[in-house]
Formats: sequence, structure tokens, C-alpha cells
Amino acid sequence: MSERIKLVVGLGNPGADYVSTRHNAGFWLVDELADRHGGRFTGERKFHGEICKVFVGAHEVRLLKPMTFMNRSGQSVRAVMDFFKLRPEEILVAHDELDLPPGVIRLKWSGGHGGHNGLRDLHAHVGKDYRRLRIGIGHPGHASGVVGYVLKRPSSEDEARIREGIIAAAEALPAILDDGLEAGMNRLHTRTE
Repeated sequence: MSERIKLVVGLGNPGADYVSTRHNAGFWLVDELADRHGGRFTGERKFHGEICKVFVGAHEVRLLKPMTFMNRSGQSVRAVMDFFKLRPEEILVAHDELDLPPGVIRLKWSGGHGGHNGLRDLHAHVGKDYRRLRIGIGHPGHASGVVGYVLKRPSSEDEARIREGIIAAAEALPAILDDGLEAGMNRLHTRTE
């Protein structure tokens, strides 16, 4: 049985130095959702993050930006899960994905963390059964260049592609909430990049 998504988490790093970096693509996604659905983030110490509530059609959804830095994201998500009594299957985590070209969006049921530090910490606090929205940012070509790559701003062309993908994901959210993750997969995985 498919659980309805009740929390969308965007992964990123807090602070002005990181706002435009590739690693903050998850923040970009939840900011887009808040803008579209009239949400306004407020800081909540007990959640170690910024949170807001929006209505997407008839569905109440919370949006979360952990303010713990990427490698401690699980602490924030766990606090929200415990407070609202959420199950991992009711959480959709949006994150940057090196293994996809810029702007390609893929939904995934669960799985490993693939070396992503934010997902690694989520696994430690939440388990692996949360849903993922993978936002393609491209790869620098060699593993040794990954840290510098994700913590830099993408080229204007790549940023435009990433933002187009984020808009497509935001537009697919009503279908995901109404009809489940598979409906979102059908919509997003068949779009032409």
C-alpha cells in the first residue's frame, strides 16, 4: 500500500554562502513549493529547521528545510517525524543527485544513500524507507572533485536546467498527492529534458 506524502524535506545547507550552490537544490524545491502554495517558512528550534504548512489541493503538507547543515539533516527530520507521528513512507526528501544530468528529476521509493552525506544521516535517524526526489546536478567527472563541485554555484545554463526540473517536480506534486508516487514517476520520468 502506498502511503500519502505528508512531509516534503528539502536538503541543503543554511547561510548566505550556500544559497546558490548545487548542494542546495533540495532547498530550491521546497522554496518553490512554498511560493506556489502560499507557505512561509518559520524557524522552529525544536525541529532544528525551518518549517511551513501548505495545502496542495485538499492535501495538507508540511515543508521542511533542516538548518543543521547537510551532514546532520536526519536530526531535524527525526524531530518532525516524532512530533507529527509520521512514518518514513510519508516523507519525500528532495536532494541533489550527482548521477543525473542537470535538471533531470527522478522519484525513488527507497534505497541506499549512494555516498550522499545528507541521505547517510537520514538513514541513521530515519531508516531507508523514505521517498526520494532526486534532482540532477551533473557530475564533475572525478570523485576527487565532488566536494568542490556541489558547494559551488552551477553555470547559468546548468542552473536554468535544474530550475526547470524543479518547476516540473513542483507541478507534479498534486498528482503525487492525489494518485501516489507512481503517478509522479509516470509524469516526471517521461518528460523530455
